[in-house]
Amino acid sequence: MRAKLFASACAGALFAVPASVAAQDAGETVAQAEGEGAGNDIIVTATRRAERIQDVPISISAFSQEELTEKGIVGYEGIGRETPGVVLNKPTANFNNFTARGIATNGYNANLQSSVAIYIDELPVSTIGNTTVVDPNLFDVERVEFLRGPQGTLFGSGSLSGAMRILQKSPDLNDFDTAALVDLGLTGSDSVRQRYNAMVNVPLIDDKLALRVVGFYRDEEGYLDNVGTGVKNSNTLIDYGGRATLLWKPTDRLSIKLLGSYEYSNPKDSSLTSPGLGRNKRISDEPDRFTGKQLIANATIDYEFDFAKLTSSSTYSDFDQRFYVDLAGTFAPGSFPGAPIAFGLDADGRDKVFVQETRLASTLDGPFEFVVGGFYLDRRRDVDFLYRSNPDFLAQRGLTGLPDKYFQKLYTHSKSTEIAGFGELTYRFSDKFWLTGGMRYGETAAQSFTEAGGYLATAFGFSYYDYALLGIPANFNTFTPYAAAEGIKAKGSKPSWKASATFKPSETLTTYATFSTGFRAPIVNARAGAASLVDPNDIIIPFGATSDSLKSYEIGAKGRWLGGRVSINTAFYLIDWSNIQAQANRVSDSVQFATNIGAARSKGFEFEVNVVPATGVSIGFNGAYNDAKITKLSAAEAAISGAVLGHRLSAPRIQGSAYMSYNFKLASDIDAMLAVNAQHIGAYNSSFPNTPGRPTVPLSTFGKTDAYSNVNLSLGLKKGDLSAQLYVENVLDDHSITYIHPEAFLVSRFGTMRPRTFGIRLGYSL
Repeated sequence: MRAKLFASACAGALFAVPASVAAQDAGETVAQAEGEGAGNDIIVTATRRAERIQDVPISISAFSQEELTEKGIVGYEGIGRETPGVVLNKPTANFNNFTARGIATNGYNANLQSSVAIYIDELPVSTIGNTTVVDPNLFDVERVEFLRGPQGTLFGSGSLSGAMRILQKSPDLNDFDTAALVDLGLTGSDSVRQRYNAMVNVPLIDDKLALRVVGFYRDEEGYLDNVGTGVKNSNTLIDYGGRATLLWKPTDRLSIKLLGSYEYSNPKDSSLTSPGLGRNKRISDEPDRFTGKQLIANATIDYEFDFAKLTSSSTYSDFDQRFYVDLAGTFAPGSFPGAPIAFGLDADGRDKVFVQETRLASTLDGPFEFVVGGFYLDRRRDVDFLYRSNPDFLAQRGLTGLPDKYFQKLYTHSKSTEIAGFGELTYRFSDKFWLTGGMRYGETAAQSFTEAGGYLATAFGFSYYDYALLGIPANFNTFTPYAAAEGIKAKGSKPSWKASATFKPSETLTTYATFSTGFRAPIVNARAGAASLVDPNDIIIPFGATSDSLKSYEIGAKGRWLGGRVSINTAFYLIDWSNIQAQANRVSDSVQFATNIGAARSKGFEFEVNVVPATGVSIGFNGAYNDAKITKLSAAEAAISGAVLGHRLSAPRIQGSAYMSYNFKLASDIDAMLAVNAQHIGAYNSSFPNTPGRPTVPLSTFGKTDAYSNVNLSLGLKKGDLSAQLYVENVLDDHSITYIHPEAFLVSRFGTMRPRTFGIRLGYSL
C-alpha cells in the first residue's frame, strides 16, 4: 500500500508540475557547444587562479551544481563513481575514504592519514581513516573539483594522491533569488527517502552587501534489517543543517565574506551487511553508530592590488563525532571456550581545528604568473575510548561489580600542527608554451596524551576478557586508574615539488608533462607502548609511522574540436610510492597501529570524452586503467603487515562511466529530457592477503569486492522556473559487494549499494 501511494504521488507530481531536465535545455546545449573560447568554458581554481579547465596542466574533473542535480549526486558516493581513477570506500554513512590512482593499502586506512585531501572551501576536512567524516550536503555549490595525482604544492601533506574541493556559492550582490529542491524516493516496498533543500539570496545594499542562506533536511529510511537488535530498516539516516554567507564589498578592490555552517548527520545504524544471514541483513548487539556534528566559521578577505590578488582565509571548525562499533567478531566462536563474547567500543571524539591560509596570486598579463602563500593548521582531538560489554551478557555469565556496561575507560587527546609556505611560478615563453615550477615546504608535529580519570576493571588481577572468554563468573572489585601520560612528539618536515611543461600547438589542444611529489604527515599511535592484555608476548604498539614519500610522472592532453562539440581529455601516469604508511594489526586482540613498509608502483591512464553529435543530444563517457603493486618488501615488513611482494593494492584495474541525454521540446514552453547514466567498477583487494604477525597464514578476512555496475534512468520536464524529474537508481538492483572491511572485529563486514530506488525530484529555480 505504501509503495502504491508513493507511485501515485510521483506520477501526479510529474504531470502537475512541468519538470527538470538537465543542466541545460537543447538550445543551451548548442550554445555551449558553439561557444568555444567564449564564456561557456568550465572555469576552475585548481591552481588558486581562475583558469579554463582545458588549460590547466592537471588531470581534473569538475561538476557544476546543475550536473550534480541532474544526476542526483548529493554526497561523496556519486562523485566517486563519476570520477575516472577514483574509488570511494564507503562502509556506511559518514565513514568515507577516497582512493585515487591505486594509492591505498586497503579501503579502511585505519590510523592513517587519508591519501586524498578533502576541502570544503578553504577547510581541509579529511582526517585519519577510522574516524567519522561528515558526508556534506551538495546543494547550492558552485562546483566540485577532483584533482588527481599528488597536489602537495598547493594543498598540503594530505593530498598524497589527489584533492577534492567543494566550493560553495557566494552571495549575489545584485539580485534577490530563491531555489528549492525536493527529492522523494522509495526503496523496496516500505523504505521512503526524503530530501529537502532550499536557498534564499537577499541583497541588503545594492552592489555592496548580500546574504545567502541555505537549509537542508534528509530523512532516509534504511533498507537493512538488524537481526541482532531486532530493528527493521535499521540503517536510517537523519541529516540536517544549513549555512549562511554574508558578502560585503565596500570597494571594487576589497571584499569580505563571512560564512557559518552547521550539519548534524545521524545514521541510526551501520550499512554493512552479513550476506550469510540473507539479503539486506546485518547483525550487532547494539547499533553501530557513526554520527557527526560539524560547525564551521570562516572569514575570507580578498583585496585586489594592481598586480595581484591577496586572499586571507581564517577557518574554525568544531566537530563532535560518535564512533560506536560492535567488536564481537574479534573473538570468533571456537577461538576460546567462552567465545564469542559481548565486546564493543563506544568512542566519543571532539575536534577543534583552526586553519589560516594567506596567499597572493598575480593578475597582470605578462610572461610571469605566480602564487605564493602560507598555511597554518592547529588541531586538538579528544577521544574517549569506552570498552563495553552488554548488561544481558554480564548477567548471563555472572560477571558483576561493574558500575555500568563499561569495563575499561580510556581518555585521550592529541595535538597536531602544520605550518607551511608554498609557491608556484609560471613563465610563458609564448601563448603556445609555458613552464611551471612549484614547491611547498612544511613542518608537521603530532603528540598524543593519556588523561587521568579512566580505569581498567579487574578481579584478582584478571580482566573482563579473561573471565568472559573462559566463561568463568567474577566480581570486578578493582578499578585500576590510568595515570596521565605524555606520548612521544612526532615531527616531520619535508618539501613537495612540482615541475610542469605545457605545450599548446593550437587553440583546441593543450598537452602537458608534470613531475610532482607528495607525502603524508607522521602518525602517532594513540596506544603507543601498550602491551596486549590477551598475550603479553605479542607486539608492543610502536610510537607511530614516519612520513611516506611519493613521486609522480604524468603526461596528458586536453582537446576541444568542432566548435566544442567534441572534447577529449586523457592522462598517463607512473607513480613510485616508498616508505608506505600502512596499517598493522596485533594478532591477539586486533589492536591497530600505524607503521611503514617497503614500496609500490602504480601506473595507468584515464580519459574523459564528451560529444554533442546533434542538437539536444549529449554523450559523455570516461574510464581508467590502473596497475598498482607492492614492489619492495622486507621479510620483517611482510610479517608485521601481512603484505606480499607483487600483491595488487586496493584499487580496481578497470573502471568507467557513461552518460547520455536527449533534450527536446514537449511544447513551446516545456522542455523535456531523457537520460541514462551508468558506472562500472572492477573488483579489487580488501587488504593485504596474510595475517599480520603470521606471514605464512592467509588472512581469514581477506577478500575481493565484486565487479559491479550501477545504472540510473531519468525523465524530466521543465517549464520556466518549475521542474520535475522521475528517476530510477540502481535499475539492475545490483547487490554486489562494493566494500569489504579488512578487519576481523566486525561480524557484518560487507558494503553494498542501496537497492533499486524509484523517485521524483521537484525543483524551483534550478
